[in-house]
Amino acid sequence: MTRKREWYKGATYHVTVRGNRRNDIFRDKEDFEYYLNIIEEALLYYINYNYKVICYCLMDNHVHLMIKTDIEVLGKLMGRISAAYTRYFNKKYNYIGHLFQDRYYSELIENDIQMLETSRYIHLNPVRAKMVKNPAEYIWSSYNMFIGNKKEKIIDSSFILNYFKYKDRAELYIKFVESEFEEFKKLQEDELD
Repeated sequence: MTRKREWYKGATYHVTVRGNRRNDIFRDKEDFEYYLNIIEEALLYYINYNYKVICYCLMDNHVHLMIKTDIEVLGKLMGRISAAYTRYFNKKYNYIGHLFQDRYYSELIENDIQMLETSRYIHLNPVRAKMVKNPAEYIWSSYNMFIGNKKEKIIDSSFILNYFKYKDRAELYIKFVESEFEEFKKLQEDELD
């Protein structure tokens, strides 16, 4: 039996969607772009429900999203996104069966510290996976929108950036993310010694 997710009006979640058996769900640039377009379409489709994507990171075999709900449960939005992407992927690659491992995983974000830490965790995912040395090098996350290198699309970074002094918020967010990044780099160097 599927356990019912905890939800209340305005709840925010860290959502993870994984490929079945950890298989890749994105094989080329078009796949990444299509998934982002589906998110945008789903947000428009459910515009009256006022869902907000705060940040994201699309990895080869999984996705991290931070989503704020308003008046409706998360499942409507995630169901639409996953169903549309599965149809696209199965048709493009002549794939049969489940694309995703189970249903999506969601963790309720319960306080400001968890909100900030989760955004940093999401944006550092490609660094931890040793795909890039710096999160700004990874193009399939919202990090470059947060720091002003790219125009904001599908996300609302203000939910995170409003924690920082307005005038310097992009620079302060970079320092916040990179403080964890520097610790991670030190750990890697220690492992090599």
